[in-house]
Amino acid sequence: MSSMHTKESLMRDMARLGINPKTTLLVHSAYKSIGGVEGRAEAVLDALESYMQEGLLVLPTHTWAAVDAEQPVFSVKDSPSCIGILPELFRKRPGVFRSGHPTHSVAARGKDAKVFVQGDEFKTTPCARDSAWGRLLDRNATVLFIGVGLSRNTFIHGVEEWLAIPGRLTDTYEQLVSVLADGRQVQVPSRRHIGHISENYPKATRYLLEQGVLRTGTFGSAQVMLHETQPLYEALKGLLKADPQLFSQPDDSWKTTGLPR
Repeated sequence: MSSMHTKESLMRDMARLGINPKTTLLVHSAYKSIGGVEGRAEAVLDALESYMQEGLLVLPTHTWAAVDAEQPVFSVKDSPSCIGILPELFRKRPGVFRSGHPTHSVAARGKDAKVFVQGDEFKTTPCARDSAWGRLLDRNATVLFIGVGLSRNTFIHGVEEWLAIPGRLTDTYEQLVSVLADGRQVQVPSRRHIGHISENYPKATRYLLEQGVLRTGTFGSAQVMLHETQPLYEALKGLLKADPQLFSQPDDSWKTTGLPR
């Protein structure tokens, strides 16, 4: 029986992964993959926050599963995240700022968190280049996948959007509304992702590992992957220039990596 993970042991895992605590870190996560933790999910967030206390910690707090033309209102304060327990707990913590994008919000804590999330309520696509997703590229942020793989990599949606890959976004706009933390309401005409293209992103796993863009390790009991945004962007730009529809079809060759999708 393995012993329980602790806030301290999880911070040691982050150091072993080579994460720079003074930069920007985005975390995608499957909480259960981490295993038993003293203090449970809150202790995981404590570990992430403490490790990144001199930098900026960002978690996606997406609501695309719940906010649409039928249910068009997104509330920064009240709309729950549809992507797991860690984002949902994190967004409610003191000192955390959440962006106002109706479907693809993020929550941030630390250095310049408030500025980092500002203005996303005016973006009409999920991952606009001048949104928080584009700022991750500007900062060469680290993206950490805890127990999940590239199928959860929203940043790749951004790369495809910025490279104008055809067939990724609806031509039409849904009329959505963001209610900001101060109660202001903003009309946000929004294009949406078409289908579930991200399910095919893992097909790049092997190539990105071979190129040294993706690194692997562990966080608690979870298998993890991580990358910096600028090398990933450059690698994918090359792949997508050669084949713009690279991610339009599934491919199982990544499975032999033994990593989660």
